Amino acid sequence: MHIMEGFLPSPWWQFWWLVSLPFLAFGLHQMKAIVRERREALPLLAVAGAFVFVLSSLKLPSVTGSCSHPTGTGLSAVLFGGFVTSVLALIVLLYQALLLAHGGITTMGANVFSMGIAGPLVAWALYRAGK
Repeated sequence: MHIMEGFLPSPWWQFWWLVSLPFLAFGLHQMKAIVRERREALPLLAVAGAFVFVLSSLKLPSVTGSCSHPTGTGLSAVLFGGFVTSVLALIVLLYQALLLAHGGITTMGANVFSMGIAGPLVAWALYRAGK
């Protein structure tokens, strides 16, 4: 989901940034630990980020006249966990906002929460429950 720039009023985009920041901080901490322990995981992290970028750049028309986006964050969450995936999603959403005009900077917190936190954590929890 990409909420466009300027859509959320000031208290709400700030709220979503504050909600997303702890997940991103913990995800960055986990990502550093993964790379420190297994340096060979770095290319796989990059490929997972590229996969999420390409897949979420696709537009699928919906019945309501808007469009939906597959994200690929579920696979990334299975590989690296939901918190690391939130960092990958932030990077992907930043590139999409700046290069493709999908989403915005102030609304990034809400976009990260919907695409990079809620979905990946549910995917990771379902994967762990089924394991």
